This record gives sequence, C-alpha cells and structure tokens, in this order.
Amino acid sequence: MPSSPRHRARRTPRRTKLFALAAGVLLAGSGALLVPEASGAPAADAGRHRTAEGARILAEEKAGARTLDLTVDSPALGTTARVRVILPKAFDSEPERRWPVLLLLQGAHDDYTSWTRETGVESFLADKDVLTVLPSSGPTGIPTDWWNFGLPGAQDYEAFQTEELGRLLRERFRAGERRAVAGVSTGGYGALALAARHPGTFGAAASYSGITDTTAFGMPTVLSAIVAREGKLPGALWGPPLLARANWNRHNPAALVDSLDGTGLYLSQGSGLPSEDFGNLEAAVLEGTLWGQAQGFARKLKAAGIPARVHFYQGGLHAWEFWEREFTASWPTLAAGLGLPG
Repeated sequence: MPSSPRHRARRTPRRTKLFALAAGVLLAGSGALLVPEASGAPAADAGRHRTAEGARILAEEKAGARTLDLTVDSPALGTTARVRVILPKAFDSEPERRWPVLLLLQGAHDDYTSWTRETGVESFLADKDVLTVLPSSGPTGIPTDWWNFGLPGAQDYEAFQTEELGRLLRERFRAGERRAVAGVSTGGYGALALAARHPGTFGAAASYSGITDTTAFGMPTVLSAIVAREGKLPGALWGPPLLARANWNRHNPAALVDSLDGTGLYLSQGSGLPSEDFGNLEAAVLEGTLWGQAQGFARKLKAAGIPARVHFYQGGLHAWEFWEREFTASWPTLAAGLGLPG
C-alpha cells in the first residue's frame, strides 16, 4: 500500500529542510534557541484544561465516500479548527452501533489532511470497523496545552483532542469508549504524550519517528525551531527549557513512562544514516537525530516492566513511505487497544 510518490516528492522537502537545519544545530551542540523568553517558569498545569461543553460542530463537508471534514468551534483553542472523519463502512447500516475511535495525528508544518493525502489509510481501514479521526494539531503539529507565557487564552490542543472531540464524536458519530492514538514525527510525540498524560483514555498508542524525549540533548533546540518556523516565540510552548524544566517534564513521554502502563505501545524509528537514498539526505539526517532517544525510551519502558512492540531499523527517512509501512505493521497493536481483531 505505498503512498503516492508524487505526494512524497511534493511534501517531504518542505518539512525536512527546517528539520534538517534544526538537526544540524543539534549535532553542532548549539544552544542558540534556548534563550529564555520570560523570567519566570510556568506553574503546574493541573486544572488548566477548559470545559468541553462549549465545543460545537459548525459545518460538515463531504470529502469522500465515507470522509467528512468538520469545522469545530473550540473553546480550548479560542478559534475554529478542522477535523477529518473517516466513517466505518457500516456506519449508516448499523445506526445503533457505537464505534471505537482511532486518532491519527499530523506532523509539524502540515495539517489535518496529511494522513489521507500521503497514505492509503482510507482503503486500509475500510474493513476495520473503526471511526478514524484526523484532528488539527495546529501548524506546529504539537498537540499540547501551550503555556503562552502564562497569559490567558493559551491554546490547548490537548483538551481539544481528548475532551472536546471526545464529546462531539460521541454525540454526532456514535463514538464508543475505546480509543487509540497514533502519529508521525511531532504527532508521534503527541500520541505518547496524550496517552501518558491521560492514563486509561487510550487502549493503544503508536509513534512513528516521534520525539520521545523532549529534554534529550538538543531536542529543545529542535522543538524551538519548529515553533519559531510558525512565527511563534519558542518560550510560548512550555516555557524556557532550563527554567521551566518541570513543565517540560510534565509534557515529556520519557518522564511519564510509568503512566503508560496498561497501554498497548508500538514504537518505530530508523537510524537515518547510512541511507541508501542520497537524494533525500535531509530526511535521513533528521531521522538519525531521533535514533538515540527512541532507543533510550525503549530502555525506560523495559526497565519499568512495560511491554511494547518496538521496531528499530537501519537507514530509513523521516518520510511518509516509512510511516505508512510502520502504521500497517502497528495495526495489530492498535486493533487490540480498540477491541478489534488484528
């Protein structure tokens, strides 16, 4: 089920040029983007999530035979957001049935359409009896509650995806209680972070080339570059990486490993270099910057006695052709978390 070469050729350079730049800074050991933007550190984030009651669907547009694009008015975001929903084949013929939900999260500098644009996920899931949801994570692709220097109105993609959408999907699309989450790159981070920060909410979580340790050497630099690329001050994410280390750890999968106990996990990562694809060296370099932390995260899981299906492979690129393959390989793990046959 290979994704379209035309799509990969069009999309990959836009993403990897920035990431490769950040990776180069990382490998050079630069801390240029670690300068604090505020003198104080954010306090604990408990209780910051907004109520999900005010979220509502403003519009639905047909995007395919079983695919709808929603415009959602989100109090957690303070604005509207787009969400793509892929309905199960039997959605209309079984009007009393409730469906397990699979969230598929985008990567950085992309949007909610990425999974359907770059992969054959609609065809793959056609016979899987699952309600598939592709929510926006914003232009940075980091689905989190932004600190925004402690100012009111900080956007909370975490509450949007876990609370607001959860209610709307139950009301409009007969979503059941079982959920799983998977993502690529920053979306891979999101899958693990959401599962860890909301224990018991997701039966399974899968990360494909995701950021697994936000405080690993150079990772604050990479995340700061992603944030800055979208015109935001890096400190708006979780605060200055050094002064606000506690808040960074509250959002760090590697610091929340124990909370993943009981969640079915799939973790995949390529080494990047040496790469057989010399035409996309940038994507190989980026993939390689995540290699060490992914292995460290796997060791943490093992030390905590938390089982995970892990696939580390030599070479590979930070690109959809590998993520689509890994998604297919991870389906048994996701299906088990959703209560479906693998």
